[in-house]
Amino acid sequence: MSEVIKVGMADLKVCVSPDTITTLGLGSCVGIAIRDPMTGIGGLAHIMLPDSTQIKDNSNIPKFADTGIEELVRCIVKAGGARNRLVAKIAGGAQMFAFQNKSSLVRVGERNVEASKAKLKELGIPILAEDTGENFGRTVIFSPETGEFQIRAVGKEPYTI
Repeated sequence: MSEVIKVGMADLKVCVSPDTITTLGLGSCVGIAIRDPMTGIGGLAHIMLPDSTQIKDNSNIPKFADTGIEELVRCIVKAGGARNRLVAKIAGGAQMFAFQNKSSLVRVGERNVEASKAKLKELGIPILAEDTGENFGRTVIFSPETGEFQIRAVGKEPYTI
């Protein structure tokens, strides 16, 4: 029987098929799903902020795009995934509140998406699909076995990328 593994905010987990992995409440946060399609080993990170170097207390590695994605890749490879076969899907990064000011402090969602894409590109991991931006939160369910990344949002039909 398969298990649904829950990932908290500023957290990451790895699982092996047939298990799935989920995280709730992606507002400005971004969910990064990475998998090795050959082994069915994959994981999900729920990142809150783009850059660990801009924060004094940066000891929570999964909290940041720059450190969380690297750690997720390390964990997938440790579990048996092949580094050169990894692929990704991302969701989240919403602008949850309307502000007159367009400063970078209130563009957290957009900055999280940009930082996630930049780190994945740096690591040579292609992004196969994304559902980012807009102004609504998301809950995601990821199947490392199939690569399906189901997205649920209030008032919308669930869809898969």
